[in-house]
Amino acid sequence: MERRFEQVLFASRWLLAPFYLGLVIALAALMVKFLQEILHIVPYVLEMPEKDLLLAILTLIDLSLAGNLLVMVIFSGYENFVSKIDVADHEDRPDWMGKVDFGGLKLKLIASIVAISGIHLLKSFMNIKNVSHDELMWLVIIHLTFVGSGVLLALMDRLEGHHPAPKGGKTAPRGLPADH
Repeated sequence: MERRFEQVLFASRWLLAPFYLGLVIALAALMVKFLQEILHIVPYVLEMPEKDLLLAILTLIDLSLAGNLLVMVIFSGYENFVSKIDVADHEDRPDWMGKVDFGGLKLKLIASIVAISGIHLLKSFMNIKNVSHDELMWLVIIHLTFVGSGVLLALMDRLEGHHPAPKGGKTAPRGLPADH
């Protein structure tokens, strides 16, 4: 009975698969927004002031970073919690795929969030005449909170993930050989 219960628990990981499919749909929605932004920019690029063009480009960068974040979460989350993705022989397989554990995923996630937050902050600074001081203050506070959270997560991961040095003197993160 215990073995059957454990098999059911193990199989329950497949309940996460629709979540990752939903994230793929969100990635497609993000692509639609990206294309929409491109279509808004291109017809007016010759008439746009440089500042407006830079703001538009920052929006595109922001959307692409969000897309990268989604791909990382989809691939790494699926591989860490559901099943390995069997594309090892595919020429376009990203090098990091299959190597990002949960600790690495959360660090990449917070780094992407910090980058996205930084872009929002930069856009606000570039458009400072139209941004209230309160809004700007909150954007800075939120960005610094993300940065601080990222630093603390990295520190916790470092403290948790390193074992005493082997005889060669090198320390290795959890799950990697010392020469990695």
